[in-house]
Amino acid sequence: MKIIHSILKTSLILFFYIAITSCSNTNNNKNTENMNIENNMATSVFPLGQRGSSNWFTGEVYVQGLVSPDEMEGLYSVGQVTFEPDGKTYWHTHPIGQVLLVTEGKGWYQERGKPAQPLIPGSVVTIPKDVEHWHGAAKDSKMVHIAISNIKDNSAVTWLAPVTDEEYNNL
Repeated sequence: MKIIHSILKTSLILFFYIAITSCSNTNNNKNTENMNIENNMATSVFPLGQRGSSNWFTGEVYVQGLVSPDEMEGLYSVGQVTFEPDGKTYWHTHPIGQVLLVTEGKGWYQERGKPAQPLIPGSVVTIPKDVEHWHGAAKDSKMVHIAISNIKDNSAVTWLAPVTDEEYNNL
């Protein structure tokens, strides 16, 4: 069962990466108002989404659900998160883990007690269960990622404290 779950997870990541990269230059006039436009080319595949809660994010952050847990037997969810410059998550953990697929911009991923890792389009971050971390945009760039979050006991995340200015400014 564990091998099947691992194969399913790898296949899902590959599917989303291929879908995102093959569609990244699509310009659909119907959704233009929901896309980020740079140099007259659409760069976001999915709509911007709703403003993220100030209980979980610092700065301007938008969340667009793509696959709800109800559609996947409560096992995981998939969403796009758009971080404007300086936007970031609070410190948090995931009870089963999470995968991030960066599709646009520049940003950071940091685990508690470790150096921050830069993120660019094509970065894939596999976050183990219960590892305290945060992620967000660089000071001078937005960042967009697809988040695949596993769910345990109807929960995908445990939110902790905000990332301090000192922590963020010392990257």
